[in-house]
Amino acid sequence: MKKRFGSYQYSALNVSVFVCGAVLMIFELVGSRMFAPFLGTSTYVWTSLIGVILGFLSLGYWYGGKLADKKTSFATYAKIIFCAAASILVVFFIQSGVLFFFKTYIQQIELSAVLSAIVLFAPASFLLGIVSPYAVRLKLEHLENSASTIGTLYAISTAGSIFGTFFGGFFLIPRLGTAENLLLLSGVLALVPLLFLRSKKSVIVTAVVIGLIASSYTTHTYFRAVLFQKFHFIDVDSEYSRIRVSQSKNPKNGKEQLNLTTDPFATESAMYLTDDELVFDYTKFYHLDAHFKPNIQSALMLGGCAYSYPKDFLRNYPSATMDVVEIDPLMTELAKKYFRLTDNPRLTTYHEDGRMFLNRNTKQYDVIYGDAFNAASSIPFQLTTKEAVQHQFNALNADGVVLANIISAIDGKRGKFLRAQYATYKSIFPQVYLFPITDRAEGTQVQNVLLVALKSQTAPKFTSTNTELNGYLAHRWMSEVKNDLPILTDNFAPVDYYKRESF
Repeated sequence: MKKRFGSYQYSALNVSVFVCGAVLMIFELVGSRMFAPFLGTSTYVWTSLIGVILGFLSLGYWYGGKLADKKTSFATYAKIIFCAAASILVVFFIQSGVLFFFKTYIQQIELSAVLSAIVLFAPASFLLGIVSPYAVRLKLEHLENSASTIGTLYAISTAGSIFGTFFGGFFLIPRLGTAENLLLLSGVLALVPLLFLRSKKSVIVTAVVIGLIASSYTTHTYFRAVLFQKFHFIDVDSEYSRIRVSQSKNPKNGKEQLNLTTDPFATESAMYLTDDELVFDYTKFYHLDAHFKPNIQSALMLGGCAYSYPKDFLRNYPSATMDVVEIDPLMTELAKKYFRLTDNPRLTTYHEDGRMFLNRNTKQYDVIYGDAFNAASSIPFQLTTKEAVQHQFNALNADGVVLANIISAIDGKRGKFLRAQYATYKSIFPQVYLFPITDRAEGTQVQNVLLVALKSQTAPKFTSTNTELNGYLAHRWMSEVKNDLPILTDNFAPVDYYKRESF
């Protein structure tokens, strides 16, 4: 006969397995926010995170089974969980240094993402992988019905993972920053061993770790306040991305500006602190809207970010209206708080995915502006496909125009995305033109390129009496755009692969 298993120990094991499953999933979700400012949020980053975590989780399962077959004790089980808590706490301290190192010295995104994931996520994943088989062995030493015992424990672990997925994604990440979540996960795991160890030494060690976590949080909060006061620097997590706002001096004109970034490759939006001039040249090229579509009355913008161009549009077209589709409500909130966005009856914001908006849209617009990015190196593929372009075509008035910002080269392997996108628009619109922003003659340079698609079949003029517009029109790409890539479709749109070639 096996020893009877105490109801307290039975419940404690169930709780510990549930908590470890939840923590692992939240840790993985937080990982994407950790990586975003350094390596972006492309498919390659997610693949690296998931692959490394699953790989070392499997090693943990294997090693946990072998370890449990040798000898089991609640003390050892508690120490394993405590080490997992410590490993997450270590990640809190080293994350920025590790990611900066790999981003700087390894240019290949796949390799830098995998190595970063191994350093930061392998230890905790391995240790948390040991938990389930070890807990199974502890129960089997005290209970009959081994099959139902194994099934129950793995069901509890999976339930914990499901809970962690939804609780982390829907509640924790939108409300707490990356650093705060790491400290919270470490703290929760550090308390679990107390379910099994009640010695004075165990309580003291746990108290010391919890104290270290609390002091880390206090120090982190203090330095964030100092950074904001001195540099207007904030770092927040939303439901969709990790957002940073900082102040800097423009290298061209020396003006102080406020920047908004979500990835390491580019600044998504910026605003001068002293005037309303547009900071980025590509947004100034949006002024070609009136050349290709005079007398604009209605416009749609896909991607609001800090609302730099919507504010400019409302100033320049005092009788026109604009609808902005910005998926992230926090972006709009930050734009109002820091980037001088004010309520305006002529501006309507829709917080939803741009493709979902296009799918259900019944309105007609004079102009559609495209500026939606997950990050500079990652674009929502569902907005690039033939089906999405068809929706844009349908949403335009008879002489309407699309002006879409693309970051890419035109020629060579670094121009694959632009050529695929150009071919996709050409399959729907009768006229499509390109305007390289930085260098109008250099096709292999990665730069902002304005794609202009006209619904009308009437050929436009490429000169203007307006000096500013004439300068922009002079940037028209006059060389052939190579037709060597298939159009993008909902079924097949390797956007991240093409963008990887660009960056």
